[in-house]
Amino acid sequence: MTEFWWAYLLLGTFAGFLAGLLGVGGGAVMVPILTTIFLAEGFAKSEVLHLALGTSMAAIVFTSISSLRAHHAHGAVLWPVVRGITPGILLGTFGATFIAALAPTTWLALFFAAFMSYVAVQMLLNIKPKPHRELPGVLGLSTVGLGIGGISALVAIGGGTMSVPFMTWCNVKAQNAIGTSAAIGLPIALAGSIGYLVNGWGHPGLPSMTLGFVYLPALAPMVVMSMLVAPVGARLAHRLPVATLKKIFAGLLVALVARMLWSVFGGQV
Repeated sequence: MTEFWWAYLLLGTFAGFLAGLLGVGGGAVMVPILTTIFLAEGFAKSEVLHLALGTSMAAIVFTSISSLRAHHAHGAVLWPVVRGITPGILLGTFGATFIAALAPTTWLALFFAAFMSYVAVQMLLNIKPKPHRELPGVLGLSTVGLGIGGISALVAIGGGTMSVPFMTWCNVKAQNAIGTSAAIGLPIALAGSIGYLVNGWGHPGLPSMTLGFVYLPALAPMVVMSMLVAPVGARLAHRLPVATLKKIFAGLLVALVARMLWSVFGGQV
């Protein structure tokens, strides 16, 4: 077992709490922190971000199942939308892992930083699209899924930062948009995990106890703690000023991304 097991336990606790409290987390938190921990463990700088993306995506598989079940129990999932968008999601997510595997760490870091900066601004300004149209047909949904899946694979997220605004724009009620997005997160996580496993299989220079780009000693404690703590965050969401906390999280997200960039582009951990 790695000597950094305690760091992975803390990261799982932190990510799970934020996921339950704010409905965010996943790669937004895991990727920059995992990158820093992997560098501290002495992993090759050229592979740390690929490992962080693959490991985060694998962790999202477990948390997305829990989230999907909760929203389905409340009747918030629009399953026809899930069925329509999933083919594009699977193709876009799986395909983008091949792009990620070929991309240098520096390019992935810059793309991740740019996207997370967009997420932070969205949260700080509480930007929500106004309904303007209806949901497209199956072809349109699959095309949208292709884009959502592709970006999700490159930043290791469940897609909610894109799918919820899209469905809101298409006149879907907020509760259904969030619930349906939770369901969409599962095929994103599955396709992304398989893609990172396949692309990293037999890759030279990876540490021991990896499956492709998934680092198992980090995955196990993160999953256990995040699933244990997420319900606590969900309960506190009804008692704490979530709007204010989202703005604080946006600032924290910028700081985490800045720390990751500093590490990747020559900083010392």
